[in-house]
Amino acid sequence: MIALLIGVLLILFAVYSILPFPWALSWWPEVIQFLKGGVPIMAVFIGLISFFVGIADIKDKIESRREEEEEEKKESEEEKEPEEEEVKSEE
Repeated sequence: MIALLIGVLLILFAVYSILPFPWALSWWPEVIQFLKGGVPIMAVFIGLISFFVGIADIKDKIESRREEEEEEKKESEEEKEPEEEEVKSEE
């Protein structure tokens, strides 16, 4: 409940600080300057995060393929074992 109240207060302060009225802070030009300077930096961070997530995704796909191949090998070996037992029992 307190977090909700603090969130609402911060949103109200943000709106109050950018309003273009004499009784408000009128920080809109400064906000635009901050955004202009922050967008390239934010783009770099998002790009780095996306790059590392992509690498992790590729590694996961490779690992899942290996696991599937191992499971297929185990299943094929399990299928061969009963056949060999049947051949031995027939002899």
